[in-house]
Amino acid sequence: MSKLKKTLHVLSELNEINAKLIPLKKIADREFASIYGLTGTVYTPHIDEYMQVCITRAEILACLKRQGIIPISEVEVITRALDGLYKNAKNKTVVEYEGSRYERRFLPLKLSKSGKNVLRWAKFWLLQLTEEKIDQDWERQVKEIWPNYFLIRKIDI
Repeated sequence: MSKLKKTLHVLSELNEINAKLIPLKKIADREFASIYGLTGTVYTPHIDEYMQVCITRAEILACLKRQGIIPISEVEVITRALDGLYKNAKNKTVVEYEGSRYERRFLPLKLSKSGKNVLRWAKFWLLQLTEEKIDQDWERQVKEIWPNYFLIRKIDI
């Protein structure tokens, strides 16, 4: 996870940032859908703005959780436990923990200047409902907690 700012946040800030997300999400989704079928580099200002607001929201949530105002989510608790138990798990490794199956996933987080080598990987766990089917609610929570893992940077089609 990226370094978080040391300022303390309050619940009203979370409400304000949630209000900003609603219209941005609609515009970003529409913009993302319009990308398909285009060629060349696509400029995506609404997606970029939406992602920045998501990152700010994640920082506020993390701060509120550190202060004990909001409880730590089940996703975070289980992720920490799985990270401790399976430090060397490879991509798409499936493990069982407390009766549920979890799949380890990796995404490129930081690339070299040339873009050919991955310098840092984002590592997270996804809950499997059935054989190879991922729990969508769990995945949504992972994306809310660590939005910087899923940044849409520059899209070349």
